[in-house]
Amino acid sequence: MSVPGPTSPDGVLAGPPHGLGAREPTPGLSDASPDEGLLEDLTVEDKAVEQLAEGLLSHYLPDLQRSKQALQELTQNQVVLLDTLEQEISKFKECHSMLDINALFTEAKHYHAKLVNIRKEMLMLHEKTSKLKKRALKLQQKRQKEELEREQQREKEFEREKQLTARPAKRT
Repeated sequence: MSVPGPTSPDGVLAGPPHGLGAREPTPGLSDASPDEGLLEDLTVEDKAVEQLAEGLLSHYLPDLQRSKQALQELTQNQVVLLDTLEQEISKFKECHSMLDINALFTEAKHYHAKLVNIRKEMLMLHEKTSKLKKRALKLQQKRQKEELEREQQREKEFEREKQLTARPAKRT
């Protein structure tokens, strides 16, 4: 590789630097490629480039198309799997909500049974209070009757004593 020489004020190269030739390597520079000169000497025909490109395409294109199709199928399968997964998640949510509903129904049955028991107890207590009221009424009536009979007995005894007491006889 040739190193450009000093430039003129308008930016054009003025010639090789310090007496070096145009194709002489610059001592101390190691960035020059060994194939660099070959590219300049090689003449490339457009037809050959087209044939090489067609050959490369014909060699790799079927594999690339198969890979593309496989990727599309995988993407479609992934979409189907995602949809299936969402459906399964919704089923699990429904199952959890069904468990919650079942728990609510179980709790409702429990409280319904408690209400039925309370109702039975209230009916039983109502019957007992009714019987007690009837019994209390009968006892009250019996006491009143006994008191009336005692009062009548006292009056009879009082009348009898009154009749038995001596009375002064009237002289006629």
